[in-house]
Amino acid sequence: MDRRDFLKRLSAAAATMSLAACSSVDSTKEIIGKANNNVDVGMTRRTVPTSGDSVSLLGFGCKRLPTVQKESVDNQNDVEIDQEELNAQVDYAIAHGVNFFETSPLYCQGKSEKHLGVALKRVAREKYFVATKLSNLAKETWSKDAFLNMYNGSFANLQVETIDYLILDAVGNSSVDLNPSQTFEKRFIENGLLDFLLAEREKGKIRNLGFSFCGDVAIFDAALVMHDKCRWDFVEIPMNYVGWRHAKDVNDGNTNAEYLYNELEKRKIPVIVSDPLLGGRLSNVESFIAARLKARRPEDSVAKWAMRFVGTFENVLTVVGETTYMEELKENVETFCPVDPCTKEEMDLLEDVAKATLRCKRVPCTGCQYCMPCPYGVNIPGIFFHYNRCLKEGNVAISNQDENFAAMRRRFLMGYDRSVPQLRQANHCIGCGICKRGCPQNIDIPKEMQKIDEYVEELKRMGE
Repeated sequence: MDRRDFLKRLSAAAATMSLAACSSVDSTKEIIGKANNNVDVGMTRRTVPTSGDSVSLLGFGCKRLPTVQKESVDNQNDVEIDQEELNAQVDYAIAHGVNFFETSPLYCQGKSEKHLGVALKRVAREKYFVATKLSNLAKETWSKDAFLNMYNGSFANLQVETIDYLILDAVGNSSVDLNPSQTFEKRFIENGLLDFLLAEREKGKIRNLGFSFCGDVAIFDAALVMHDKCRWDFVEIPMNYVGWRHAKDVNDGNTNAEYLYNELEKRKIPVIVSDPLLGGRLSNVESFIAARLKARRPEDSVAKWAMRFVGTFENVLTVVGETTYMEELKENVETFCPVDPCTKEEMDLLEDVAKATLRCKRVPCTGCQYCMPCPYGVNIPGIFFHYNRCLKEGNVAISNQDENFAAMRRRFLMGYDRSVPQLRQANHCIGCGICKRGCPQNIDIPKEMQKIDEYVEELKRMGE
């Protein structure tokens, strides 16, 4: 059963229940009440130590709201938010215990805050927490007047008098001509923004203040040093089972979520999770990886595995689920009503899956031969061709516990020796980098050679 089939079944099964759940405020109270009484239904909640907020473990992210194509001759790419569909999704979320809604002035071409405000205006204010970001990323928004305009605009767009969670957006990023440290100083310190926001929290205009992190880990560490002064109520980090220990393999500039999470847990700062599906990649894994997960939990989609992973960690306050379609929202709600934490064995399995997922990233080699000849005789295009073909055919193993491990191992190694003579294989690459100069795909060829060679050696060891 793939994700689409799973969603269809879930949608059909939930159809009659959702009508009753969305019909009244009493339904919402009943669902939440069951959760608080530790019955086996109901949204899992986590508590913010500083404010006492009881927050749904599933958050409603507003980066990819439902849209309809706008009929415009001037701009064919212009879209408008489907307000009716958004209202229906917000109603469903509220009825099933979701009470955390996150947006930003930049989301959906600047339209997200306003449309979320319209949807939430129909809901009693005490039933939801609204979070938005101070996304002063561009230099023209660093002045006091500019950030005040953005800040006040969020109140107006969301139609609220208090913002429950204000997030300093993308701490750790650099601007075009400034390093991350300089950018941080310009965006938040020199212009008085941070002192202003701390004062706003004291007044009650902001109930919880924190930041989202991506980029230079030194800035993350510096921001945590400021905890004594700022008393961060939460921090938002990218977190998923691949980036937990292998973030640098996804992108060289990333930091392992394991480090970020542990540093926050030490300080008892709750974690808001972003990117639990690794940009959607973990909802559409290769078939042989999906088969390994299905063998363990046949009725679960691969996306549910990823959401359960992040929900397992007790210091996670909420997981921001970015959904466009009602079926995605229903699946996420089902996952966290209540969450079923991963066992130690399941966490080990996901670590194996993470490694396999990274291996399953095809090398974008076109066989143009611009990297050749290699001065050390390595058959670069031949190695990439064999590796990509094995990925396509499902002959890259997760671990030696795979049911078909022996066959996959044999096919990979025998095929490797047949297609690439041993003296021209990846273990003869010395990393000189000469091959990179002519590659039109900008492939880091020495790095890819090292990965493939390490995998080959691992296969050999696992067969001993």
